[in-house]
Parts: sequence; C-alpha cells; structure tokens
Amino acid sequence: MAEVSEQQIAEIGSKIDGIADSIGRVFVGDERIIRLFLAGFVSGLHVLIEDVPGVGKTTLAQHIAEERPSIYLDLESPADRGKLADAALYLPSHEDKLVILAEVQRIPELFRTLRGLIDTGRRRNIGTGRFLLLGSASVNLLAQSGESLAGRIAYVELEPFNVLEVDGAERDRLWVRGGFPNSFLAATDEASAIWRENFIRTYLERDIPQLGPRIPAETLRRFWTMLAHVQGGTLNAAQLARALGIDGKTVARYLDLLVDLLLVRRLPPFHGNVAKRLVKSPKVYVRDSGIVHALLGLDDREAVLGHPVAGGSWEGFVLENLLGAAPERTQAHFYRTAAGAEIDLVLEMPGGRLWAIEIKRSLAPKLEKGFHHARQDLKPDRCFIVYPGDERYPKAEGVEVIGVREMARMLAET
Repeated sequence: MAEVSEQQIAEIGSKIDGIADSIGRVFVGDERIIRLFLAGFVSGLHVLIEDVPGVGKTTLAQHIAEERPSIYLDLESPADRGKLADAALYLPSHEDKLVILAEVQRIPELFRTLRGLIDTGRRRNIGTGRFLLLGSASVNLLAQSGESLAGRIAYVELEPFNVLEVDGAERDRLWVRGGFPNSFLAATDEASAIWRENFIRTYLERDIPQLGPRIPAETLRRFWTMLAHVQGGTLNAAQLARALGIDGKTVARYLDLLVDLLLVRRLPPFHGNVAKRLVKSPKVYVRDSGIVHALLGLDDREAVLGHPVAGGSWEGFVLENLLGAAPERTQAHFYRTAAGAEIDLVLEMPGGRLWAIEIKRSLAPKLEKGFHHARQDLKPDRCFIVYPGDERYPKAEGVEVIGVREMARMLAET
C-alpha cells in the first residue's frame, strides 16, 4: 500500500466526518477508517465494503459518491443487472467515474471482468479507486473477490455503531438494542425489538438462501438461539448436535456460515509458549448484543438484567467494541487452563506486546485467583479490568480498572 501523508489523512478525514454527520454516525477512530478508504482512493487499489444488511454501507457509499462524478448500480435491480449483461463493454464507457456496484455477490462472474478492466486501466495509468464494491459478507463473496481480485482490492468491514460513536450516556441503550442503526435509533424499545425480529426473520428466510446455503430457516434460527443462550461460552459441538438432532460436522458447517456472515465471532484460545494444559475449544459470541437479546425475547434493559445471559451479553458487547477499536493486525484470544487460570481477552498487539483484559459487569469489580495465575503464566505487558463505570483507577499492582469507552479510545489511539 502506498504511503499517505498527514495532509491526505486530514482531507479525507474531513470528508468522512461530513458523511458521518449526515447519516448519524461519528467516526471517532478516524485514522483507522481513513487509512482503509485511502487504500482504494490513494494507493491504486479498489475498495470492497462488506457488512451485515442494515449497517449502512449503501448510505455511506451514496454519500461518498457525492464527492466525485459517480455511477451507482444496484445488482438486485433487473434494470441495472441488464446494463451489465456485457460488463466488459458497458463499464469502460464510465472509466472517468467512480463506479459503485451494490450487492456484487449477486453476479459472481463480474469479478473476472473487473479483474481485466482493473489490469487494463493500470497499464494505461487509470487505476486509482475506480470501483467501490458493496456486498453482504459471505464466504462465497470473499472467495470470489479473493480469487479474482487479489492484490487489486482493499476490504473495509463496516460494523454497527460502537461506544465511540454514541453519547456516553447512551451506552446501556447501545448494549440492550445493539448497534444496527435502525434498532439503536428506534423511537421506543418495542419498535427496536420489532425491527430486530424482522431483521432476523428476513435474513434467515431470504438473504442467507440468496447467498447460496440451503439450510432450513427454522433450524438455523434454533442454532443461532442456542449460541445466544451460551453467549461467551466455550464451544460444545457435541451438545449442540444432540440438541438439534444433527451431527458434529453439520454443527461446524452452521457455525462457519454464521462466522463468515459476520453474525457470530469465534474467539480462539491463546496457546503461545505456555507449558500448561490449556482449553482447546474456542469461545463463541453472537456479535451484536441486540441480536442476542432479540433471539432470547429480551426487549428492554430490565428484561436483560433479569436474565442469566446478562453477564455473557455484556462480555460480548465489550469484546466487540474493543476489537473494533484495536489496531490493525491485533490478534485476539482468551486464556484458560485446565487448572482454572483464566483471562477473558488477550490481545497480541502489533509488535508482540500482550494486553490482558478481564471483563466485569459489576461496578465494584473483583479479581479471582484464576486471573492472577494467568498473569503469572503469560506475563502480559498491561492488565485491565473493563467495567460499566467511568472512573479509571488502579486495582492492584499493574492492573487498572477502566470503562469500556475509555478502553476503546485507548486502543483506537494506540
């Protein structure tokens, strides 16, 4: 990727700030997002924005298009698909514009044509940021673009709202409703819950089948709901298989699908150079806390706090916010030994530094012996307890208590 100047970052940052304001988002971790966009608009690569439907990639792309001459094609529209019946003939006639192709996974064969056009453009010195591709995240989409556009494309994963994008006083609303804009911004808890239920049903019954997998919607919903019930637990594939009446390989296939669609996160155990008997199964999280609550029928804060999932839901909420803010190339794990030493989140930062993070729902967080034993095993460079409060203070030697918002900001600035 080409080097970019601070002036370029500032200029693009100013434009992105304006886009963000117009769609109700505030990109506080600007530099990370700016550099991702610059990957396409400065260094000669092209950009693929992926998200789960409903996060806002189309709105964002339309506002980006206002900054330069553009053409927008929605590949779910028969008329726009018809224009691309001979894409090799149609697209070169717009090589002086930014071409935005929405829902590119609908025409897989288009990637091969784009590869040829990009390579031809490079030879003629017309290669910088010509195509902005929008796609619902899917393993098929990633495979197609990875195979056909390797070295020609930069990926941007557009995530739901996070704690740095909302007012601090609205953190609990973000936790309960989740980060999908229509859910978070709904006028009432009931309206938010209805939107999330409709999202789940539509995604299972229409969107996933359109992406390729042929799995009964009711079966996949039961699987997704089971994962929500054990939010943040270690994966027990055999137990899930028995409950669903399927085999372990099918459980693995369902889980892979939800991970590839950015709906579920699989957090691997940390191994490193530790001479201990370690837990080998990953921990599994439904990525959006609002979807966790919708799957379990928890419509408001009181319902969430009264349910056993509250602790796991909060842990997943903190995890997603911290990982979304962490520097690129940060590796995330958890640490647990058979003897009970445990740390919720271990971040391997660029450069090899280790940060150990324990996540607590209590306003008066306490550390268990397992955390101290894990510290002795790993010898992390920094240790934190992330909790629901705002005050930052030392808890023990080398351990700081910190709120989720400040922790996310610290990671974004690292």
